[in-house]
Amino acid sequence: MSEHPLNSDSCLDVVIELLQQRGVSLDDIAEIVMFLQTEYVPDLTMELCLESVKSVLKKREVQNALLTGIQLDILAEQKKLLPPLQTIIETDEPLYGVDEVLALAIVNLYGSIGFTNFGYVDKLKHGKLKDLNDKSAGVHTFLDDLVGAIAAAASSRIAHRQKQQEECLEGQS
Repeated sequence: MSEHPLNSDSCLDVVIELLQQRGVSLDDIAEIVMFLQTEYVPDLTMELCLESVKSVLKKREVQNALLTGIQLDILAEQKKLLPPLQTIIETDEPLYGVDEVLALAIVNLYGSIGFTNFGYVDKLKHGKLKDLNDKSAGVHTFLDDLVGAIAAAASSRIAHRQKQQEECLEGQS
């Protein structure tokens, strides 16, 4: 029997622990969400951003993507992947797009705005994403895209809720 029961709560604990082991806090992700949404949501707080990040992380598809990507990064650091995959992941080969495809599994849960948010943060490498993209700090071929996808999804979640609140206010007038 596995030391971690297969349920969303235990998987959530594991992914949060893995993120922390890899140098990523939930606050780091929330800061990227704040960067993405502050212009559009005037009363946005870090607490709301953090709550949105936690909500995204509770989804099983998100947990599965994180578990898979982080494991592949760790195996690449340990040089345990078959060639040429070892070199491809270890060097974050520019034409290797599987890391982005895995991240899109997260973004896809929140609609087209998630895709545009992801593309934006993936290009800018804001905040923690810049650190993760630094090749001297370990292999984070998957993790940088996954963290960007979580931030993009959490941002999209906030945007959807903001729009719903605006529509409710318009309906009351």
